Amino acid sequence: MRFRYVFILMAALIITACSKNEENESIENKSNAQQHKVTVQEVIQVTDYTYLRVTEDGKEYWMAAPKAEFKEGEVVLYNKAMEMKNFTSKELDKTFDSILFIDAASVKLGEGIMNQPQKPVLAKEEVKVEPVIGGITIEQIFSKPESYSNKIVKVKGKVVKVNTGIMKRNWVHLQDGTKYKDDFDLTITTNENVKVGDVVIFEGKIVLNKDFGYGYSYKVLMEDAKAATNL
Repeated sequence: MRFRYVFILMAALIITACSKNEENESIENKSNAQQHKVTVQEVIQVTDYTYLRVTEDGKEYWMAAPKAEFKEGEVVLYNKAMEMKNFTSKELDKTFDSILFIDAASVKLGEGIMNQPQKPVLAKEEVKVEPVIGGITIEQIFSKPESYSNKIVKVKGKVVKVNTGIMKRNWVHLQDGTKYKDDFDLTITTNENVKVGDVVIFEGKIVLNKDFGYGYSYKVLMEDAKAATNL
């Protein structure tokens, strides 16, 4: 009789646990499927994240996104989030009672204060750089991008703009004086440190039609590039 009682008790506990797991899974899936639209009230930048105080349907809360440029008043969309309670940011020396970490977000164009993407507007500079031996030019990349998709290539050019520490990488704009139609600037992601004015050889993988949200989309991008300077 005692063994039978223990068996019944264990079975009841297993059934209860399964029911709770199914309930939690249902709640999580529902949350992941729902698109949230929030309005930015405050922006705080740190090394790897952008902290946003937002409002949604009259409720105010904090969330953290991969580092990017946001402005107060913008309307931001996101889907998936993970809540952290009593989270302490050492950089801010601040503890959040509750904060949502989101893996991706995008600005809702036509709403809030922003009506255009925030990709930088770049001008073609007076640059003339001879291509590296075994490498290709920016004109070649943009004229036949499919030929270089997912391939490792070398490009030599002048650094005309650098944004550091965004989504754990540096974003470099390179020009070599060549162009194809309106394309003359190659965006490169790297962990290398270069500065505007450097003439650099970058070697990395070419990817096509990359969209990071926030208005940052690229039909051609070189990723995870290595650099050689002092040429």
